[in-house]
Amino acid sequence: MEVREDNGLSGAFINSLKRNNREIRDDRATAIAEDTQLVYKRKIEDLEISIKKMQREQEYMLDLSPNSTQSLILASDFNCEEYVAKDIDLGIKIRNTEITLEIARQRYEYLFGGK
Repeated sequence: MEVREDNGLSGAFINSLKRNNREIRDDRATAIAEDTQLVYKRKIEDLEISIKKMQREQEYMLDLSPNSTQSLILASDFNCEEYVAKDIDLGIKIRNTEITLEIARQRYEYLFGGK
């Protein structure tokens, strides 16, 4: 293999070695910003999905027919305390997730300039 002394090297490797600090910093900044933006978007989507699932679960709690649409739960089998505790717990979880979602959206807008 012959080594060239005339500085006629070309290709991605030599070009990468010759980049200046500003170009390197710009590339790193772009990579960090893109990755962070994608994670923020994903987090916002996950929070939205979580809220929808909890709201559905809360609505499904109103269906008191355990086996089929033709049967109803017996009054003696219904545990009011459990129902109320679960309903309130879901409400708290929904509200906390809504607050987190609101904060995430505001920060996303601030950090990345909108949706």
